[in-house]
Amino acid sequence: MLTPVVIQKKRDGEELPPEIINDFIDAYVHDKIPDYQAAAFLMAVYFKGMTDTETAALTQAMMDSGDRFEPSDFNGSTADKHSTGGVGDKISIPLAPLVASCGVKVPMMSGRGLGHTGGTLDKLESIPGFTTQLDRKQFLNVLNTVGAAMIGQTDRMVPADRKLYALRDVTATVECIPLIAASIMSKKIAAGPQNLILDVKVGRGAFMKTADDARKLARAMVAIGTAHGRTVQARLTDMHTQPLGCMIGNSLEIIESAELLQGRGPDDLRELTLTLAADMLVMAEAADSTESARSMLTDKLESGAAMDVFLKMVEAQGGDPSSVTPPYSLPVSTRTITLSAKKTGYIQGINPMTLGLAAVELGAGRSRKEDDVNPEVGLELLVKTGDSISSGQDLIRIYYAKPPEQSLFETIQSAFEIGQNKPDSAPLLLDHIVS
Repeated sequence: MLTPVVIQKKRDGEELPPEIINDFIDAYVHDKIPDYQAAAFLMAVYFKGMTDTETAALTQAMMDSGDRFEPSDFNGSTADKHSTGGVGDKISIPLAPLVASCGVKVPMMSGRGLGHTGGTLDKLESIPGFTTQLDRKQFLNVLNTVGAAMIGQTDRMVPADRKLYALRDVTATVECIPLIAASIMSKKIAAGPQNLILDVKVGRGAFMKTADDARKLARAMVAIGTAHGRTVQARLTDMHTQPLGCMIGNSLEIIESAELLQGRGPDDLRELTLTLAADMLVMAEAADSTESARSMLTDKLESGAAMDVFLKMVEAQGGDPSSVTPPYSLPVSTRTITLSAKKTGYIQGINPMTLGLAAVELGAGRSRKEDDVNPEVGLELLVKTGDSISSGQDLIRIYYAKPPEQSLFETIQSAFEIGQNKPDSAPLLLDHIVS
């Protein structure tokens, strides 16, 4: 079928047969369809959606576009985690070595930043020398010797998603349930883990603005994984009240991850990491209950075992382990500006979307798919939601490469909502979807 006809049919809301979807994806991967036609197809899907059959076909076509692993390729039990994207969400970085320190292998294929959200690969590549581009043999070697490996899509691993992922980022087609579900699950199934926990963000700083949409996405992904013989669960977590943790930006988030692995770090970051890690251990049958899993994980943090795995993973993937231990020698800008509160009260909320977009403007994310990210820049929250604040007290530190416009300062300041009454604490964990 001619490419314009495929686009037209989807534009008009027709259901595309699986073989047509497969042929379209195969042609795009092999450069027989240009970006502008693929962008038109993505926009048609954005507005008209996809049926469950179409979404399954799209996932399968993306998986079939390159190499893949199966659970049998690994020695021992395996588990992985994926987040749908949030501001300050660096959970994957401490979570993978933490779970690996408990004897469960973590083969993790991650992505780059999308829109206002940061990308795990961009963060990892702020570590001097660290490579996320491993071939099959290298990936298996790191995984089997260290217990965790974190890679991106190579030319041979889910190349369809690698191309479409970058195109979605710059064509305003990110927030689309079928595209998100197919993108995430094609990568995760292709990476080969038997067990998968999904962290589906909800709120103004997430791609899913409502709990209903988040549940739809979660159930779609759980169904796809189950159909492929995987054990999949999903957590709905808050990305409305504030960013996760205190750091936003690539090197800054690596530092915060390393702090967590050394038993420090913000409470919300620690709680979500332990919750998702416990889910992974229970699914992988490395623990018989959530309580025993959390106890095991806490022991690994306190003993330094989790940090040891992180340092070994960094070294095995070409990075400099000394750069991720105090006093940290990661690329962080020495040019900073601190903004302070203009009135006294309580922090009612900190708009994650506003700060995520501000971080992109500073250079921590991409406006175009060919843009580079600057690992040195970002934002450091000096207060969290619920904190009392006095006029003149510091709110946030800005790390910049070139002096920002005054309008950016005003935008960042507007993210902090200050009121006279202490707000009720908002739950971080909103729902748990098992099947």
